[in-house]
Amino acid sequence: MDWISQLNDAMSYVEENLTKEITLTGAARRAACSAYHFQRMFPYMTGISFSEYVRRRRMTAAAMDLAEGARVIDTAARYGYDSPTAFNRAFQSVHGLPPSAAQVRGAALRSFPRITFTLSIKGEEAMEYRIEERDAFRVAGFAMRGPMSLEDCFEQVPAFWEQTAGEIPRLAAMIDGSGPMGILGVSACDGGRFSGYYIAAATGSPVPEGMEEYTVPAGTWAVFPCCGPMPQAMQDLQRRIVGEWLPSSGYEYAEAPDIEIYSADNHHNEVWLPIVPKK
Repeated sequence: MDWISQLNDAMSYVEENLTKEITLTGAARRAACSAYHFQRMFPYMTGISFSEYVRRRRMTAAAMDLAEGARVIDTAARYGYDSPTAFNRAFQSVHGLPPSAAQVRGAALRSFPRITFTLSIKGEEAMEYRIEERDAFRVAGFAMRGPMSLEDCFEQVPAFWEQTAGEIPRLAAMIDGSGPMGILGVSACDGGRFSGYYIAAATGSPVPEGMEEYTVPAGTWAVFPCCGPMPQAMQDLQRRIVGEWLPSSGYEYAEAPDIEIYSADNHHNEVWLPIVPKK
């Protein structure tokens, strides 16, 4: 129950600061976890990114202010928008109409309620897993970098796999047993921050031209088999891991890479969740 209470405390932080600065670090502090953990878990538990949730809550409150007669320029400033143009864009993306239209009686507006986390009794479907301890291992492959948050990563990774599809045979030929077997999708974490996504193979061979290398540090992972059509099966499993398994496991997210493993026959795929004992 402490976990549920802490998540709801993070949502209270959002409500208390709708007209002030809201940071991922501030929300994570109230949830009693690192910003990295919070950013990883929130989309899986709610279906939206943290930044999108904050935007929806602010625009819900802004619509109420405008309906009660507040001026557009004052409302934009109240919710942290220096530019009326930026406020207009954000408002329309949520409500489907400009802020000025919200001042008209009878305007059709949208309300996104505060998220409340509750204890849900689940477990009717078993979750198979094993614990793996691994020494550090090296991967080589193709990297997606740039000024990209984890939220951006969720949108861009599927496109990156499509772009890299033609290189999969080359990667498969590099697999030598020096790490997990299969084609790897590695969400790299360095210093508690997301640092890139790799489509790679564990290998001790020289890195081919056009590829990059990354060393996955030694650590402990909870490993879950994943069966079913991709990518939906992988996404559904990750939601279950974070929403069902992790809260009651006695572990918490480690600041280490998440790994997806794809087998040649696509029937022995796995999710590797980095873990440490819960403090």
